[in-house]
Amino acid sequence: MRINRRALAAIPAVAALSLAAACSSSSSTTSAPAASSSAPAASSAPASSSAPASSSASSSASAVALSGSLGFNQSSLAKLDAALAAALKGKSLSAVNIAMVVNVAADYWKAGQVGFLAGCKALGLSSSKCTYFAPPTGKLTEQNSELETLRSQGITGYSISAIDPASAKGTIATDMSKGLFVLPIDSPLPGTAAQGLYLGTPNTTAGYQAGLAMKQLLHGTGKVAILVGSLTAANATQRIAGFEQAIAGSNITVVQKVNDNLSPSTAQSDAETILANNPDVNGLYGVYSYDGPALATAVQSAHKVGSVSIVSDDSDTQTLGFISSGVIGGTVVQMPYQQGFTGAYILAAEKVLGSAATTAIIKPYLSSDGYTLSSGVGLVTKSDLSSYNSLLSSLGIG
Repeated sequence: MRINRRALAAIPAVAALSLAAACSSSSSTTSAPAASSSAPAASSAPASSSAPASSSASSSASAVALSGSLGFNQSSLAKLDAALAAALKGKSLSAVNIAMVVNVAADYWKAGQVGFLAGCKALGLSSSKCTYFAPPTGKLTEQNSELETLRSQGITGYSISAIDPASAKGTIATDMSKGLFVLPIDSPLPGTAAQGLYLGTPNTTAGYQAGLAMKQLLHGTGKVAILVGSLTAANATQRIAGFEQAIAGSNITVVQKVNDNLSPSTAQSDAETILANNPDVNGLYGVYSYDGPALATAVQSAHKVGSVSIVSDDSDTQTLGFISSGVIGGTVVQMPYQQGFTGAYILAAEKVLGSAATTAIIKPYLSSDGYTLSSGVGLVTKSDLSSYNSLLSSLGIG
């Protein structure tokens, strides 16, 4: 099986279309904070507070019109895709058998699936050699079971958003020692055999973007609760660290960090409890993709739309709907499509070209940390929602 020459020529055109759509929106400039390795203080359940409501809670969330930014890393990654495709040109891909394994079945990952399958198609790989898997309920046992199945089917490499990085460490070491290439996506895997390369969002920067948005919505004063699906995963700890860096020096404090254990219903219930017991909380930050809709529903149930500001992550269909209606002020968005598309190219190259040659091609495109291959960060608000939807349509998403 050989690489599709027509697909090679089409790669830059797709990237140009995507970039043009992105640049049609308004943009905001932020400086990227330094990555933090310190994990935030953990809380397993929302705490109760008897503090009286402060005047900050009455600030209108709708009084501030955020300006979004859709400047992803499409152009750079399109060049990398083309470079990998050129290196693979004329070579057999018959031995390639790759997979994309994510952490939960959510709308966010549908774009990743579309990108992965598009990358496989551009490479000329059959669908039987390209497996996408999303654990139905986000359970570690589901992810581990699928990986066992893939190994039995002769997988040559896989990209993964690990549910439990600590428990995956030994498995990843074993896989890589047997010649399987493991590519971390969505969340890096420091301290594992796969720590040398990460394809995804620079998470500290994403959290910083969320913090800046919250600071603007709250006029620099307020109390915020953070809800997240894990308090140990690197993407979560880095985003929270970035958020806290952005609000440092303001009169905004983070009063709670609550682990909802990858459960939308738990996230909503926790948010309802927080709002009921803490009338002075006037900001909510939802870190995982399902948190946005869960927090928005909780704010609506508490009749606090306009007095409690929400900043979320990712672009679930429901989240974009709450952006349109003004319940969510802004959502920090990633480019999971590119994590899938470029991920397919990297996994194929690792098998066909070898690690040294593939690394040499990737190296010029890495961030200053030497291991992050950024898929970019954006902020979607009501004012640029149409531009963002156009970008998704240009990629065949939605």
